[in-house]
Amino acid sequence: MSSGVAVSDECLTAFQDLKLGKKYKYIILKIAEDGSAIVLDKTSDNQDYDAFLKDLPEAEPRWAVYDFQYQKGEDGVRNKILFYAWAPDNSKVKQKMMYASSKDALRAKLQGIAFDIQCTDESERACHGQGFKGSLKTREYQS
Repeated sequence: MSSGVAVSDECLTAFQDLKLGKKYKYIILKIAEDGSAIVLDKTSDNQDYDAFLKDLPEAEPRWAVYDFQYQKGEDGVRNKILFYAWAPDNSKVKQKMMYASSKDALRAKLQGIAFDIQCTDESERACHGQGFKGSLKTREYQS
């Protein structure tokens, strides 16, 4: 089911700047106050994962795209682009429904994501070494 909310060009440009231009470490997306579109909430080049977590609101859903960097043994440093669906347990039910019904339309526009991470509380979005406690899914979306 799709909510019919459009993805703004600003979101797509920021995603390309993160993915190809390495201009940002992460971007945060939200549904506009009037419910008409998915808009850019924040961009950052801050390399600190904890700073990223602090930028996600405590009681409101958001989506985020994060350029995760890790060491792969002797093969060196690697990057994977992660998509976060942040829907805290304490957010309003209507908000959670709107974000859930708009997610697939958004993800279809964001090509090149390695993993989806579903988070509903602080512990699920925490990074433990190279692993995540949240629901981690590998998905390829076709346009």
